[in-house]
This record gives sequence, structure tokens and C-alpha cells, in this order.
Amino acid sequence: MGKAQLYSLYNGFLDCLCLCLSRSRYEAPADSERDSPSGHLIYKVGDVLGDRYEIVDTLGEGTFGKVVQCIDNGRGGAQIALKIIKNLEKYSEAAKLEITVLEKISEKDPQNKHNCVQMLDWFNFYGHVCISFELLSLSTFDFMKSNNFLPYPIKQIRHMAQQICNAVRFLHDNKLTHTDLKPENILFVNSDFSLIYNIEKKCNERRINDTTVRLVDFGSATFDHEHHSVIISTRHYRAPEVILELGWSHPCDVWSMGCILFEYYKGFTLFQTHDNREHLAMMEMINGAIPLRMIYRSRKQRYFHNGRLDWSEHTKAGRHVKSKCKPLRKNLLSQAREHHQLFDLLEMMLDYEPLKRISFISALQHPFFHPLVHPGRNQIWRNSCDMSR
Repeated sequence: MGKAQLYSLYNGFLDCLCLCLSRSRYEAPADSERDSPSGHLIYKVGDVLGDRYEIVDTLGEGTFGKVVQCIDNGRGGAQIALKIIKNLEKYSEAAKLEITVLEKISEKDPQNKHNCVQMLDWFNFYGHVCISFELLSLSTFDFMKSNNFLPYPIKQIRHMAQQICNAVRFLHDNKLTHTDLKPENILFVNSDFSLIYNIEKKCNERRINDTTVRLVDFGSATFDHEHHSVIISTRHYRAPEVILELGWSHPCDVWSMGCILFEYYKGFTLFQTHDNREHLAMMEMINGAIPLRMIYRSRKQRYFHNGRLDWSEHTKAGRHVKSKCKPLRKNLLSQAREHHQLFDLLEMMLDYEPLKRISFISALQHPFFHPLVHPGRNQIWRNSCDMSR
């Protein structure tokens, strides 16, 4: 597995601001001789951090710091991923916020039944907050990318979706909104695959052997009682209430989930745009008109005129959206019942109105998931190297 692939497991955790930790740890003093000018810890392979973590390799680097692979001598030599935060206040405080969320997850799910990545430990090393995690594998995005963006088989989508819904339902039950659900933040525990010849595409296709996943990146997760930032989520998975600045809560995660499942099913992003007005136009092309009550309450009135989106299909941008987007059901790849069940679920997840959008508790009861828990066939789909779609 490449360094960039492993690094994708933990990239982007740190976009939020500070919250004090509920417990204290010994904090070693900062040491300018150990830090690069940009705040990174200076280290080499073989160094031992915290009298425990022996650095094996660098997995990646981000704005927050670096991720290294370590031997954890406190866990019998287990391989772990260690995130080393820059020795800069804004990143240290953001890391403390993430730790608070991860501690809450560990407290509420000690048996790791809810498919969230497990923080193993954290400590302060000469001014650098360090967080250790279980070592996972490729993200669902990176695997799809390595597979030439071929979509996942529907049976695999079903098992992955069930686990992710379970993970985010667990967060919502504990008064947390993830706010940054996307394929990059859903990781396979093991990304070993088999090569299957795809007759339709006339090429070999990678088929993941085990679709067990973990949800990661809690750096932007927000408790219900905390301040809610105006803008959240990576653009392509951003809910309409966020774009329209109507306020947001748990349902924004449901919208993101709908976008993710579509991407797994088709192999491309549902809303491929970087502009708010164009994003809304794509939504209308796929989902129909935005409800008037949402338009009238929006703080973004400049996007509308006389209660309608200010958008023309006859412009270059308009023609582009029309060529790229079509009503949701027209993306069906098969008329088989399970495909229609998936799209029925997608329509409920992609309801414009947050209060009408399906919850994860209800989603898990949807007929699409019945094959996973059907009486007499209640063994959860694990080894999913199945050729049927």
C-alpha cells in the first residue's frame, strides 16, 4: 500500500476551532530545535515518541501536521497510525476539539460496534499534540479511483451503506453531527481485492474482498449545543439548507449520505460543481424545484428572482448543467427491485426539506437493507467478492 493511500485514512481532520479538554495530560515544553520553520516536528525513522511509538515511515503530510506509521511498543508491537500536529496554537487547539469528540465516541462505544475509527491514545510531545489510531486501509474513494472509477456492485453498496448509516446514527444519538461525510472519510478495514473480468467494460475490475468500513475525520464534528458554523461539508456533499444559510442539524448528514451512495452506484459525483448558484441549478435538474418556503426564508436572496432560481438553461453554464444532470431515477442501471429500492431510499435522503428528510434510524429499516437482516438470512454481508450486481 502506498504512502498517499495510507495518508488518506486520516487527512483533513482539523478544520474546527478550540474546545478545552475534559482531562489533563503532561505537556512537555516546546523545543524550537525540534521544529521546522513551518511548525512540523523534526524526526527520523527509528525515533521513539513518548517512550512508546517507534517511527517506521512517513505516511503523509497536511496543513495540520504529519501522519507516520509506528510500532506501538505499548501494544505488543502493533502497527498504528500516529498523527503529529504542528506546534502551532490554532492546530493544537483544533486537535484538542477532535480528541474531545473521539473520547466521547470511545466512551459511548467501548466495544467498537458502531463503525467509527478508534482513537487509541493521545499525548503531547514537545508542544506537538499526537493522536494514535488503529491502522486502516484505503478510503472508499481511493479504491474507486484505483479501479478507474467503476461503481461498486449493489450488494457491496448495501453493506457499506448499512455500516455508515449505523455509524452516523450513533453520532446523532449522542448529539453529534459529523458535517463532513464523503467517500474519502469512509475507510476499508482491509482493501485486499480480487480481479474480476468485466464483460460490459471489457476490462479487469478490482472487486474488494471485504466491505467492512470505518467512518473517520471527526475534526469538524459538532455537538448539538455548540456553535454551528455557517458553512460546513465538502462542496459536493453540502445540503441545500447549508447553501441557503437556513441553519443545519443532523439532516445535513443524511443529504451527504445520499450523495455518497449515488457516487458508489454510478462512479461519479452527483453534484460536480464549485459554485452555489450552479449547485442549486443542478439540484433542481435532478430533484425538481426548490420549495418556495425555503427560498423565502433563505439569506441568499440574490440567487432568486420572483421566487424562482435566477438561472437560464440557455447560457453556457446552463447548457453544461443540462448536459450533466438528469432526474434522479433516470440514473438507474437496472430495473431490478433492489435498484429501485436504493433509489427510493436516495429520494428520501435527498429531500430538500430537512424536517421531511429520512432519519438514519428510519433509513436502516428501509427495504433496501432487508437482505442483510432478513429472517433465516441474517448473516451480514462480509466477503463481498460477488460477481452479481
